[in-house]
Amino acid sequence: MILIIIMNPQPVSTPMNLPFPAALRRLSRSPMIDVFMLLALGAGIGTVFVSGSQGIGYNWQWYRIPRYLWTIDAGDLIAGPLVHGLLVTLQLSAYSLVLALAIGLTAAVLRLSHSPLASLLARIYVELMRNTPLLIQIFFIYFVLGPLLGLDRLPAALLSLSLFEGAYIAEILRSGILSVPHQQVEASYSLGLGTYATYRKVILPQAFRTALPPLASQTISLVKDSALVSTIAIYDLTMHAQAIIAETFLTFEIWLTVAALYLMITIFLSLAAGALEQRLKLP
Repeated sequence: MILIIIMNPQPVSTPMNLPFPAALRRLSRSPMIDVFMLLALGAGIGTVFVSGSQGIGYNWQWYRIPRYLWTIDAGDLIAGPLVHGLLVTLQLSAYSLVLALAIGLTAAVLRLSHSPLASLLARIYVELMRNTPLLIQIFFIYFVLGPLLGLDRLPAALLSLSLFEGAYIAEILRSGILSVPHQQVEASYSLGLGTYATYRKVILPQAFRTALPPLASQTISLVKDSALVSTIAIYDLTMHAQAIIAETFLTFEIWLTVAALYLMITIFLSLAAGALEQRLKLP
């Protein structure tokens, strides 16, 4: 006679399913860990800068920086040269972004059109702008096309940034348009909508929702690329910084302040893009 003994298997404790203390779980989810890591990173970077400046004998003079940001005269707060340059950078970036979106949308639609000539021209534009340096484009438009078209420094810089960023936006929007299911386009046509109405009511709202994250990244790149317009003597943030450094020799202090101002702009744009993405997210 064969005796069969059936035993209830007990779960084997492994390092993966061992009970984790509740306090440690709460600590792992606590935002204080991220704050501590950020403070530690800042302290490490500061230590590197201090040790490096001591090694080269640099004398930090941070107390001289606020006057280049703002001054108080007779109780009135007056913007300094760095703030004036920041306003020029923001203005130039905003206008360039609007124009780049228009150029990019036009190029994306032309690339997807059934006209071989329109598609070829849009492709040539995109490849030419994306595969040549922005600095060369700024010099070409200002020094070559500027005298022919009567463009001053600011319009030349605006056109250069818009054409350069528009090429990247064209590819971003083209991928967003292609992500829209073709059945929706066919359904729009079957309902009697024309091409313009289909793009405006069906394709573009979904395409912009899909393309929003890369568009936000391209907007941040536009703000940083705008620093190159200082090469044609536009007094943006970078040009004002160069002028102050040439006068005061506060090299590290000024450049670190400028970097902090650019960082504030890009962080704000990232947060705004994230909030807009959450608002447009499908339920």
